[in-house]
Amino acid sequence: MTETQYDLVVIGGGPGGYVCAIRAAQLGLRVACVEKRGALGGTCLNVGCIPSKALLHSSEKFAEAQGELAQHGIDIAGASLNLAQMHKRKSKVVGDLTKGVEGLFKKNKVTYVKAAATIRDAQHVETDDGQTLTTANIVIATGSTHTELPGVPIDEERIVSSTGALDFENVPEHLVVIGGGYIGLEMGAVWHRLGAKVTVVEYLDRLLPGMDSELGTSFHKFLKRQGFQFRLGTKVTGAETGADGVTLTIEPAHGGEAESLTAERVLVAAGRRPYTDGLGAAQAGVTIADRGFIEVDEQFRTSVPGIYAIGDVIPGPMLAHKAEEEGMAVAEILAGQQGHVNYATCPGIVYTWPEIAYVGKSEDELKAEGVAYKVGKFPMQANSRARANGFTEGFVKILADANTDRVLGAVVMGAEAGNTIHELVMAMEFAASSEDVARAFHGHPTLNEAVKEAAMAVQGKPIHA
Repeated sequence: MTETQYDLVVIGGGPGGYVCAIRAAQLGLRVACVEKRGALGGTCLNVGCIPSKALLHSSEKFAEAQGELAQHGIDIAGASLNLAQMHKRKSKVVGDLTKGVEGLFKKNKVTYVKAAATIRDAQHVETDDGQTLTTANIVIATGSTHTELPGVPIDEERIVSSTGALDFENVPEHLVVIGGGYIGLEMGAVWHRLGAKVTVVEYLDRLLPGMDSELGTSFHKFLKRQGFQFRLGTKVTGAETGADGVTLTIEPAHGGEAESLTAERVLVAAGRRPYTDGLGAAQAGVTIADRGFIEVDEQFRTSVPGIYAIGDVIPGPMLAHKAEEEGMAVAEILAGQQGHVNYATCPGIVYTWPEIAYVGKSEDELKAEGVAYKVGKFPMQANSRARANGFTEGFVKILADANTDRVLGAVVMGAEAGNTIHELVMAMEFAASSEDVARAFHGHPTLNEAVKEAAMAVQGKPIHA
C-alpha cells in the first residue's frame, strides 16, 4: 500500500470538487482529487447540466426546422430527426469538457486519483486501488443522486432517472414525467420537441414548487399551449412494467379514487438527495442530519476538525454554480484568506422554452416574512428586440424594498432569461436600488431593456408599457 502526503484531499470531481481542487492548488496547496467515475465534472458535466443543455439546444433547432422558421421566411421541406447524430454531438460536448477539466488539473498540478474513496479519519483517505492519502484537510464534494419513489422502481429502461432520459434510442410515443420541477420539465421539453406526447404528474397543484408562484402559473399556461398535458395535485402510488411500457397507478394527492395512466416511458424527477454512500463520513464522526445532508458551519467545517463539505451534500440549492462558489471559498479559507459565499444572489435557471431565471426573494417569501416591498413588471411583448426576434412570451419582474428601494429579488421569463438575470445578480451583489438599475444605460434594441423598464415600473413609470 502506497502513502502520500497532501495539504488537501478533495473527494469528488464535480463542479464543487474540481473547482476547489484547482483553486487550492493555485493558492499554493498540494492537492489531490479523488473521483471514482473515471471522468471529471461530476453529475453536472457527465449526466446532468451539460448533456441536457446540449439536447435542449439540438431539440430547439429541430423544432425550428419543423416550422418555427417559416415566420422568418425560411421554409425547410422534409426536415427529419437523426437522433443518433444528436446523441453523438451531446457525447462529444461532454467528452471535450471532461478532457478540458483533466487538462486543468495537469496545468495546476492537481493529483487526479481515479478511484473510490473512504474516509478513515480526518487525516487519511483510503482508495479502492490500494492507496492511502495522508492529508491535513479533507473536503467532501460527492454531490447528489436521484430520489426514488416508493412503488416506482427505476430500471433505467422503462422507468428512468434523469440520467436514463438522456439516452433514449428512440423518441417515446408517450413520456410521463413524475415531478413538475426544473429537471423533469427540461427533459420533458427535449422529448416533446422531438415528437413525444408528454404528461407531467405533480403532487402539488402548481409547477416549479419553491419558485415564485406567478412563474408556476404563467409557465403552466405556456406549456399547455405548446401541447404538454398535466395532472397536478396528483400522486403516483405504483408502477407496473410490461413489454410495451409502464402502467402507473395515480390518485389525487389528498385522497380520492385511484386510476391508471399508461406510457411507453416514465421519468422519475421527484428531487435529489445527498450522495455519501460508502464514504465512511459518519463512521469518521461527521454529523449527518435529516435527509442525509452533512452539517457544516459558515466556513463549511463539519463536526470533525479538518473535514469540510460543500455542494449538494450540504443544505441549500443543488446547483453547480453554488457548489463552485463554495469550492472557491473553502480553498481560500484553507489558504488563509477570507472565502465567503453570498447565497442571497445565487440565481436559478430553467432551460425550457421560454427560459426562466430568478434571483433573491420571491413575492411568496417576502409576503411570508412580512417585508414591505414594491413590484415592477414589464412584458417581453413590449420589448423591441423580442418583437424583432419573434420571441415575445414572458416578462421581467423586480421586487424592491418599499422603504430603501434596494433590489430584493427578480424574475425573468423569456428568451435568454438565463443570461439576462445576471444583470440583476450583479445589481443585488452591489446592493443596488431599482432606481440604480433604471438609470443605467441599456443598449437599444436589446432584451435587457426589459430589465430597465421593469426597474422603472417599480416607481410606476415605465416608458413602453
